[in-house]
Parts: sequence; structure tokens; C-alpha cells
Amino acid sequence: MSKERVLSITKIYYSNPKIQKAIFNFSKDREVVPRYANGGFGKRPDTLQYFPDLMGLVNKGATSFHASEEIWADPFRINSEMEQEEMDEIRNSWDLLIDIDSPYLDYSKIAAKLICETLENFGIKNYGLKFSGSKGFHIIVSGDSFPKNFNGKETKKMFPEWPRAISQFLMYKIRRDYNKIVSKDKINFEALKERTNLSKEEIMERVCPICGESAKKANKITLKCDTCNNLQIKPNYKITQRKLKCIEESCPGHYEVEKEDELFLCENCGYNSFDKTHESDKKITYTREAKQAKYSDEFKEEVSGERLADLDLVLVAPRHLFRMPYSLHEKTCLASVVLKKEQLDSFSPNDANPMKVKVLDFYPSAVKGEATSLLESALEWKTKFEVEEETRTKKKYGKFEKITVSGVTENHFPRSIKKLLKGLKEGRKRGLFILLTFLKCLNFSPEFINTRAREWNKTNNPPLKEGYVKSQIDWILRQKKQILPPNYSNRNFYKDLKLIDELPKVKNPIVEVLRKIRQES
Repeated sequence: MSKERVLSITKIYYSNPKIQKAIFNFSKDREVVPRYANGGFGKRPDTLQYFPDLMGLVNKGATSFHASEEIWADPFRINSEMEQEEMDEIRNSWDLLIDIDSPYLDYSKIAAKLICETLENFGIKNYGLKFSGSKGFHIIVSGDSFPKNFNGKETKKMFPEWPRAISQFLMYKIRRDYNKIVSKDKINFEALKERTNLSKEEIMERVCPICGESAKKANKITLKCDTCNNLQIKPNYKITQRKLKCIEESCPGHYEVEKEDELFLCENCGYNSFDKTHESDKKITYTREAKQAKYSDEFKEEVSGERLADLDLVLVAPRHLFRMPYSLHEKTCLASVVLKKEQLDSFSPNDANPMKVKVLDFYPSAVKGEATSLLESALEWKTKFEVEEETRTKKKYGKFEKITVSGVTENHFPRSIKKLLKGLKEGRKRGLFILLTFLKCLNFSPEFINTRAREWNKTNNPPLKEGYVKSQIDWILRQKKQILPPNYSNRNFYKDLKLIDELPKVKNPIVEVLRKIRQES
């Protein structure tokens, strides 16, 4: 749509008093920043102080309006030089804002409906739901729904840690149902690859029947002694030309490969098909369970909900903005209309025609404490998840623990990070998150992280706002717990940002650096 066409619709649309009122009422105590037809954003910090301010910005060329998740004592007191502790003090509250996005609107609708139902199951009846203006939806839970203090901490100071934990927890809760529903649809994988750059293999996953997490494909090798016929089973065994000697002391024989089978292993709970078999003397016996069901059938292949409709955790970041209710979307020229859960199934983009919208309240009055159960469950789950992840990492990469990470230079950086350092046009905020967590994990000094992140930002086209970069640097530096950069398997980062063409053999870019250092030592 042409710039002139967008501007002509914009002025007519925003002149509607009901639209003005909906946007102005939602802006209270929030940062509000307009976006203009040329793609640029307005100054920060800013907000709508008076009712006529909105049309004043529209007359200057504003096409959309974006607001903060954080509720401030005074938005004008925010500045890019503030330390995180200072921002915590002037932040009155924060809203839980869940951004659901998918290359297909129908998949976003499924995820949004499941999230709404999950919120209701936790006793949250007062939440807002709106169309993003493109292919997704925004769900909001007011900060008033959460307790002011929890586990000895002030809730207002736990941004973005707590809303991130809740977002991850909600995705975990809906994952099984989402996968089952989407897997029933016939997916055009060729069209999906054109739109998302994801192949069928990357969209599908094997799901553990015990915990529902994604299982890893491996192998199970049956070895047979060429002399005494002794059998050995080796899971995750790499076949080489070197033959193993028979374990029977009196036998001079060696093992030959009898057969090779697929194996699926869940790294989350440890369940795998190999546990269904056991060795007895010189033959393999199978349990009744193993005879009744093949493991390849048990670890069923499903569409991965996390790869088709994810919750945008990058949105949960200090001073991040999202499209306001009833704001227009520049690319689609559709309105970010408010919906009820019951309207999701029948919703179509035509319902967001800016000339036909009906105004509803996106921010219903909250019942104090109605989100306490959700918060408590999410934090308990997050703690358990981190402990399990740390245990799995130590078990798999424990040999790296004794290595002192020192003397790391950019020559040690993996190809994905070197490519990132050349700058990005899209996904710059995700790129910044990768870079900061990567540098922090390798024990680079705060001064180096601060300088290198800003140097990298200059290579972006266009660069991120200075205030945003500073807030993210401040946030990562004050984290006492180690935060690993996203794994390569997280398609929303490396693959989506075109930092890798195919999945590396290692799980995380940190592992690549540690291996290089180990080889040099």
C-alpha cells in the first residue's frame, strides 16, 4: 500500500472519537511513541499528556502508536543514562504482555485460544485479547492482578525476569495440545519453507510420551561376537573400523555389527527406547511393553508448536514497546482490534478493517491477586526447569567445567557469532540478546561488553536506539545467575536471523568456543 494511501486512511481513522479515547485511556502512565509513515519512531521518552496530543501527532504523519508494558510513576523521568536500580524505583508496575505470532494466522488463533483457556484455568478471568494487525495476537494481564510482593521480592522490580518466566511456562502448558491440534491439519511444507525458511524436518519433532518434551534421534547398535556369539547393545554408538574385543575373558573374538536401529532419547526426563530391552546371558529379551509397542511409534512425530507459534520473549524486555489497542499497522493497514476469546475461531482480517471496527476494552479491571497462582506455578516450574537444564548440561558437557575460560579472542568465536557481528537489518533485538549473553558467559569484562555491543550496534542498519541498548547491557550485567545464549535449535534466533544455514553439531555457541580453547591447551 502506498504511503499516500496509508496517510489518507490514517487521518480518517484516528479522527474517530471512540478510537482516540481507547488509545488515550490505555496510554495512562505508559511510554507512548508514535511511528511515522517513513518508518521512523518519535522521540523517547514520551507519552500522551492531553487528549488532543494524538491527533496532533497524526497530523504530523504518525501512522501507529506503541506503548510500554511497564507502568511508570512519570514516563518523562526515564532517560537512557539511568541504572537499572533507578528504573526499578520509578516503575510502579508491569503488565504481562504475551505476543503470539506465526506465519499463519490460523495457527496463531489456536495458540491464543489455548493461552486464554490456560489463564482461566489459573483463575484469571480479567485479561485482554487483541489482534496484532498482521498475523498474531496480544494477550494482556494487568499488573494489578499480581501481588505487590511475592517470595520476599517487590513484584515491580522483577521485570523482565518474572513475565519472561510466565511466558515460557504458558508455552510449556499449551505445547502438547497445540501440537496435537496443528498436526491434524494438512500442512503445505513447501509454502511454509518459502515463508519461514524452515524445512519439514525443522518443523516436525519427536515428542517424549512421558514429559512431552522434544526427543533426540540417535541409534542403537547390536554387536555380536564372531566367535562366541555374545551380544552387546550400545546406544548412541559411533561405528568405526576398529573392532571391539569380546568381553568374555576366555574368548579371542571381536564384535561385528549385527544390526542398527533408530533410538529416540529424551534429554529432559531421560526416557528412551533402549530401556525397554535388557540383556540376559547371550541373548536379548524384550519386556511385554517392548513387544506390544515399537518405540518409533511411541515417540510420535508431531508438528512443533514452538516453531510455528511462539511466545515472543524478546518482547518482554526493559522499555520495549508493543502496538497499542486500535493502533493501525503500517504494512497491512489493519487495526489492532480487541476481541473476546469466543470470537477467535471466526475472526478474519476483514474484521480489522479500520473503517468498520467496534471499540471494546482491552484492559479490563483486574481482581487483585487473581494472577498469584499463575505466578507461583510459573516460578516453581522455572526453578525446576533451570535445575534440570543445569544437570543435563553438566552431564553432557561436564568435561568443560574444569577449563578456565580466559584468553578468549574473537578468533575463537564460532561462525554464527562472527556473522552476527557484521550487523543485522532485521531481528536486531534478538541479535543483541545473543551477543550479550554470549560475551557475559565467556567472562568478558563489563567494559568490553559495553564497548563491543555499541560497536556492533553501529554496524546494524538501522542501529537500535541508544536507550534500548543501554538498558539491555545494564540488565545482563546485573544478572548473578549465568544466562546462556539461545541454543542453535531455537529457530527464532540463529536460523531466522540467517546466522546459520544448517544446525551445527554442537548445542550452543559457547560449546564451540570451549572446544577451541581445549584444543589449544
